Amino acid sequence: MNIDLVNDIKSDIKVEFLDKNTLKEHKRYKKLKKAGFVAEQDSICFLHEKGILACGIEDNNTDNIRSVVSVAIKTLKNANYKSVSFDVNNKNIKAIVEGVVLGGYEFNRYKSKPKKSKLKDIYLACGDINEVKEKFNEAIIIADATNFTRDIVNTIPEDLNPPSFATLARKLAKENGLACEILGEKQLKKEKMEAMLAVGRASRHDSKLIHLTYKPKKKAKKVVTLVGKGLTYDSGGLSLKPAASMVTMKMDKAGGCAVLGMMKVVSELKLDVEVHAFIGAVENMIGGDAYKPDDVLVSRSGTTIEVRNTDAEGRLVLCDVLDYAQDKVKSDYIFDFATLTGACMVALGQYTTGVMGHSTKLKHDFMMRAAMDSGELLGHLPFNRHLKKLLKSGIADISNVSSKPYGGAITAGLFLDRFIKEENKDKWMHFDIAGSAYTDSPWDCNVYGGTGAGVRFMSNFLKNIK
Repeated sequence: MNIDLVNDIKSDIKVEFLDKNTLKEHKRYKKLKKAGFVAEQDSICFLHEKGILACGIEDNNTDNIRSVVSVAIKTLKNANYKSVSFDVNNKNIKAIVEGVVLGGYEFNRYKSKPKKSKLKDIYLACGDINEVKEKFNEAIIIADATNFTRDIVNTIPEDLNPPSFATLARKLAKENGLACEILGEKQLKKEKMEAMLAVGRASRHDSKLIHLTYKPKKKAKKVVTLVGKGLTYDSGGLSLKPAASMVTMKMDKAGGCAVLGMMKVVSELKLDVEVHAFIGAVENMIGGDAYKPDDVLVSRSGTTIEVRNTDAEGRLVLCDVLDYAQDKVKSDYIFDFATLTGACMVALGQYTTGVMGHSTKLKHDFMMRAAMDSGELLGHLPFNRHLKKLLKSGIADISNVSSKPYGGAITAGLFLDRFIKEENKDKWMHFDIAGSAYTDSPWDCNVYGGTGAGVRFMSNFLKNIK
């Protein structure tokens, strides 16, 4: 689909947003009423003979606009119209672009005969193009990067493994002017990243550490480190997942994919911030060389870790990558993204990203505001000194899982906290995207599969950084 800003144009059909009040004032009110349209949120009604698609909204809130546009675009893609137009302004253009681009997303790579839509042209009509052009371009870049992230998440583990993940990162670096460094297993061993190496030991694919760097032409306002969990597939290891739980485990790389999407945004918006992305790309499999429950691993920091469950592998990868990243770059902020725990979904539901860290200001003043402005949902999970005690090990410095089955998302965050240097405690935030990164049913502007969780709100944060 082509999306264009225009002053005025005649399209096959025009989308109109109506709430319960504006519905009564509409010149086609009687026809809409007869069709049963009452302007409930996300409801739609075609007036084919008039070339109108009426879309119900509670009010002009951007979340409501984005949501109903997603419904509208899915419907229009299954109709026989070739073009559609929306009236846009400075307030709603971002929501409409996201609704169209994100709501209209499809992943057809593995379809032998993907269904083709007749809808080709999306026209965004406004009186003054220059007034909305900057917001339009920005929204397109962020939405496209979100779909780029979704594509990687949705790619099957046979096609997207640690080496091909590294190849993809190199390709992005070349296209977007980023510096790229890849560490293979020999270099990882030299760096003493034994926790990360243990997780990937039974895979036929070598583990990789990916480091991408974006530096602005101007002096950087801040230096930011992004760390992503890149488990290209997670069988659970010897603590094998049930068969049903292994389906969708291609999404366990979503943190690393999101970090790539963020780098795409930063470089294309040419933000005045220096950003470093570190991704631990690993595959957790079973075999004669698999790491085992009862193993004690020595992490890069020297901290010893008792393995009680090989399915708590993401934190073992991240602890080494976080330690490496802190030594490699002195940053103002350090953010990690990971599909870390099913417990986060239990705590916050499927749609919300869990946020953990020590800085109240960073959590509430910055992150929550960025999430609200972007339309993503974040929920704060508080650290707790009593939960921290549950990670004690009788034979090592720390256990990789809690001794009790409660507060699992928080204890995973507290495990990572053990590997954050004291001077970086208030600079670090952990984002558990286990629930928000993948969906098996549509919601808001998300369709089946990867959602690109994290890209929009972190792009918002980085864009407005001071």
